[in-house]
Amino acid sequence: MDELQIISSSKLSEHPNVVFGFSTRLGGVSPEPYGLNLSHSVEDDPGRVVENRKLFFGKLGIGLDELAIPEQCHSTTVRNVYHPGGYEKCDALATKERRVFLVVSVADCVPMFIYDPIRNVVATVHVGWRGSASGIVRETLGLLSTEFSTIAADLIVYLGPSARSCCYEVGDEVAKKFPAYSLRLKSTGKFFLDLHTVSKTQLIDNGVKDDRIEEDGRCTICSPGVFHSYRRDGPQSGRMMGVIGLLR
Repeated sequence: MDELQIISSSKLSEHPNVVFGFSTRLGGVSPEPYGLNLSHSVEDDPGRVVENRKLFFGKLGIGLDELAIPEQCHSTTVRNVYHPGGYEKCDALATKERRVFLVVSVADCVPMFIYDPIRNVVATVHVGWRGSASGIVRETLGLLSTEFSTIAADLIVYLGPSARSCCYEVGDEVAKKFPAYSLRLKSTGKFFLDLHTVSKTQLIDNGVKDDRIEEDGRCTICSPGVFHSYRRDGPQSGRMMGVIGLLR
């Protein structure tokens, strides 16, 4: 079994009140191609998924009964949560409660993690192309402002690994929903989308400071030794998870 690896954030690690980590495909008990698969929504053995979750979250000092997990559906729905558990039909969660650890599950979409060090609030966002085009980043920042009086300029944001324009092919109808700067038109006549850059630009356009955004620029599709990718592996793809929460 490969060694378990957890991706950290240099900006978030400056705040001892915050627990953050993002998984790779390495270090799990599931047979390949699943490895450290953390999702029950793929054809992995449920018992192995639980063991994988214990390995990953346990290394961060988080119990499985402390997780708040959204039922992601490529929506723009954001929920302010007060307790661990499952949350139906939403793609972003926010909380100011201690030891309620917010989860996002991905295998190509952009995982976004937000911390307001002034008001002590955290949020996660699952950014797929549908949610991005429909404004989930704006909706999340709006909820943070309305519910917690956050100011975008105070926020620290981490953007995790995702599909990039080197590999993320989209059709013409999807390409039309995004600005030219985020698209590459290759010699094949196909468009390739950089949703990661779109997400960063949307944050900045809504008041987040550029120097408070940290990025993992790696592409999930062309990093098969490290990351799961649904675009690359289809039904044989596992899922990674990222988590953020407050200790006090």
